[in-house]
Amino acid sequence: MSIPTAFPLSFHVPKRLLDSAWERRQAYGPLMQALTPLGAVCELRPHNRDTALAQIEADQAFHIFDRGEIQHPRALNFGSAYIAPYYYLDPVGTRYLSSIAAEPFDAAVIDRFAAKQFQADLYATTAAKRKSRYDQPVEKLPLPHGCIAVFLQTESHRGVTEALYVTMRRMIKALLSRADPRPIIVKPHPMDINFDTFGWLVRQSQKDARLQISYANVHDILDACALVVTINSAVGIEAMVHDRPVITCGQADFHHCTEVVRSRHDFDAAIARAEARDWPYAEFLYWFYKQNCLSLKSPSLGEDVLAKIAATGYFAQR
Repeated sequence: MSIPTAFPLSFHVPKRLLDSAWERRQAYGPLMQALTPLGAVCELRPHNRDTALAQIEADQAFHIFDRGEIQHPRALNFGSAYIAPYYYLDPVGTRYLSSIAAEPFDAAVIDRFAAKQFQADLYATTAAKRKSRYDQPVEKLPLPHGCIAVFLQTESHRGVTEALYVTMRRMIKALLSRADPRPIIVKPHPMDINFDTFGWLVRQSQKDARLQISYANVHDILDACALVVTINSAVGIEAMVHDRPVITCGQADFHHCTEVVRSRHDFDAAIARAEARDWPYAEFLYWFYKQNCLSLKSPSLGEDVLAKIAATGYFAQR
């Protein structure tokens, strides 16, 4: 990999990061600290999605977009990859839009010992400490063992291009229509203040005693449950850390290790398959994070970023 002694690197970030030194230090601080000694001449500029492509064409710098969806030979997209300290640096997008979704996963080529150790490390830093992306309750709330856990996502923050195979209400109605006596624990999204959604959930719980609304710690729910159902929430990845089978009802870049449901009529068969299969979660987590994402705590963070940039052909062109 041939790298110029100096090259311009533009980070396109939300205005709140430009206004807050603390926010800039959280992710971009480590990035710039790792890249500057390797020749990157870094600048931060406001992320304007409408003018992004024009800004790239106006110079010869390499561009990195915060939670972007920019596809250009001199651009990558940067964003949290569900579990800290892992991040995307992706040519297509982040989270459900990332290029990982289209990559083939083969558990047989992953070192099982290394994968199991990695899964154990993730468990120790997240599940054992009961920590998640959003703040979680410290107290332990009562939960029925062996339940079906449904994790909702806030609709107000959902992108209009996101693929939903089954909507939230149809997902819950389909679960309630099944001849399955297990309790169904529904955890609303921590950032959701949709009173219409909450009222609807309350009415469903009054009609069917199996449905219970809970704001318990996500890891306590994952410990108690037998199965996780979500659209494409980060909890799908967290469930794999707990070795829990996952049903996804929307486009997800971690679909390789979930049963994907595209119709409310598919739940019975999908749940049966999900609970019968011995899923290679450790291998998948290792592949997803160690081979496709970046760790902000990696001692080779700068080199890892340069390798991602080099893969676009940018250095060779220069």
